[in-house]
Amino acid sequence: MTTMKTPHIHTRLDGPDFVDLDWSVPISEWDTPRLVSMPEGIHRHPVVFVAYGEDVYAIKELPPATARHEFDILRRMLARSRRTADAVGYVERPWVARDEEWAGAVITRYVPHAFPYRHLVSGIGFGQRREALLDAFAGLLVELHLAGFYWGDCSLSNILYRWDASSIEAVMIDAETSRIYDRISRGQRLEDLAIMEMNVAGEMADIASERGASIDDADLSLGSHITERYHALWNVLTTPLVVSAGDHYRIRSQIDKLNDLGFAVEDMDLEPVDAGTNVRMSVKVGGRQYHSEQLREIAGIDVSENQARTILSDLRYHRSRMGDEGKIRSVAVMKWRATVFEPILLNISHHLPDHDPHQAYCDYLAFRLALATERGSDVDDDEAYEAWQSAGFPSFRQLEHSP
Repeated sequence: MTTMKTPHIHTRLDGPDFVDLDWSVPISEWDTPRLVSMPEGIHRHPVVFVAYGEDVYAIKELPPATARHEFDILRRMLARSRRTADAVGYVERPWVARDEEWAGAVITRYVPHAFPYRHLVSGIGFGQRREALLDAFAGLLVELHLAGFYWGDCSLSNILYRWDASSIEAVMIDAETSRIYDRISRGQRLEDLAIMEMNVAGEMADIASERGASIDDADLSLGSHITERYHALWNVLTTPLVVSAGDHYRIRSQIDKLNDLGFAVEDMDLEPVDAGTNVRMSVKVGGRQYHSEQLREIAGIDVSENQARTILSDLRYHRSRMGDEGKIRSVAVMKWRATVFEPILLNISHHLPDHDPHQAYCDYLAFRLALATERGSDVDDDEAYEAWQSAGFPSFRQLEHSP
């Protein structure tokens, strides 16, 4: 008697059901036109990528208990951070022994316009991007730890990056060893950092070997430098500020400082100290999405944090040129979207169909600013776009390193 090989597939309603895939065999044996090749790091488990319409999904095989654990962790993290992979389903093959690697799978949506961190540090331009890489990596760890997330296996291969205006955004994609707490302890944070440093050092040694370099040429200090950035940022976000009871401007200044770093302040405690002459200010910060939430709220545009910061500056610039219309925010936003943002985005989608349109918009804004600075006067959007097109659509990175 033949046993039916019917998998248990748990998926969200807003995505594919994946039932057309051949779950009767391991993913390494699949032969389907849905398979696509995507940039990827080094994986502990088999991984393939499948396309449904415009979306691409990563399918990773691993034992069912681990697959379900990773799915649950990633789903819970969606409410705490925007910088984690989006889990859309998990699969169990009941006819396969539960300790077999191909007995289960977890399915995540591939992060658009993203690449493995390992590719970034092994590329020729790594030296120029090292500072941005350190900040993005450390910022991701701080944000995850503030959300009560213990990683347990942070490495270059478990992080994706994508360009975020003039900086880099890091995204966590692997949660097999992760746990979530109401609040993470100092010991857990230090353990996570120690694991990260060990993993990163090993990967940097591997990268040096792959390039034919000696171990002495490997950037073995990368992990420790990430840790240094981490502690500096953590202290800024969590160290209470003691101010004179009458210095309300310093309280506002501290909140503005945290907002400038991209962190929204969720709660604030003001505790009298020194017999009431001073106040100790403690804050609880949320995810690093202050500007992205602000742009989403006022304009309905959903982008990453530094892209949002750049686009908000463009909105403020155009409001200042609208006269009386610019004084009413809702009117100014509608006019800006209709006459500036949407037309330029449409041109970008036509001329640069394979690019992240919002990142390209930020690239255009950087070019317009550089052109205006060179001329010493404002430049009309149509003229600036034509000049940007004629120059070959240079990006932030090209503008930064141009003579």
